[in-house]
Amino acid sequence: MRRNTLKPIAAVTGSIALAATLSACGGNSAASDAKTVTVYSADGLKGENGDGWYDQVFKDFTKKTGIKVEYVEGGSGEMVQRAAREKSNTQADVIVTLPPFIQQADGKGLLQKYTPQGADQVDGADKAADGTWTSVVNNYFGFVYNKKDLKTAPTTWDELLDGTYKNKLQYSTPGVAGDGTAVVVKAMHDFGGKKPAMDYLKKLQANNVGPSASTGKLAPKVDKGELLVANGDVQMSFAQSKTMPNLGIWFPKKAGGKPTSFALPYAGGLVKNAPHSENGKKLLDFMLSAKAQQQVSSIGGGFSARKDVKATDENAIALAKVMDGVEIFEPDWNDIDKNLQTYVTDWKSATGS
Repeated sequence: MRRNTLKPIAAVTGSIALAATLSACGGNSAASDAKTVTVYSADGLKGENGDGWYDQVFKDFTKKTGIKVEYVEGGSGEMVQRAAREKSNTQADVIVTLPPFIQQADGKGLLQKYTPQGADQVDGADKAADGTWTSVVNNYFGFVYNKKDLKTAPTTWDELLDGTYKNKLQYSTPGVAGDGTAVVVKAMHDFGGKKPAMDYLKKLQANNVGPSASTGKLAPKVDKGELLVANGDVQMSFAQSKTMPNLGIWFPKKAGGKPTSFALPYAGGLVKNAPHSENGKKLLDFMLSAKAQQQVSSIGGGFSARKDVKATDENAIALAKVMDGVEIFEPDWNDIDKNLQTYVTDWKSATGS
């Protein structure tokens, strides 16, 4: 979930490049080709070197169906905003984003009901009751730290207020980045409410480098030692650590408490009035297939969305160790979706952002 500004990415189906940049105003583009499917997605599942879960799944999908995947990525909130702007001239067929933005997309009427094959094996909390979206990759919120400069990981939120982290700490922007929004969600849980969370984040601002639309761009800074700590998520951070040896994953806790986290699944939905709805349905089916779900950990460094898929690969074992001892809580996403703008406004006020 590298929350960067919207950018068209080359189609990851062999050597085929993105035929045309998708424009918010529509027009003649590769989307007019019936053998394409366009995906708007929060980043994190496509590898920097073409070795991510999306890369493999899209390649296999095209080989099986002949349908080329055209891919556009950006921050979770940005994806929804773009789809909303294009509502009268829909460009995307499938949208994949994080909570609470998938709920936001649903609330804006951007999604149509479709239950992908295999969705019956997805837990009820990880899919919409009305069938408008289904998690395709499970994931958890976390932080990263530089293992070279910090011999041991921080453990508490309070440690981050120390002068050691002055201009060495950064987190992505709430309301723009899914992982940035997750910082506020976790702080509200750990500190027991909005006010104490905002009071803490106000203090933390003294050490914060500043806003960042991209969560994924923070990890390289941590790995190089430009930052000591940043936010992330387990799937993305674990995948990045394969090429960033100084990257470690940790979970802040309140003094005297336990380290906590919560599920931040990549959730996919079929876009209402999608130009290629049938192709979108096929892709969602394919992403939830048993084979693709087995590859979530082995290739993507994430967690299968299907409870009947039991991964035993090396990455799955390592991920289980990462999550060992972490207390998982379940946010009220409907409440967060309803009050998101208020939380973001309060965060801006508290931090002077």
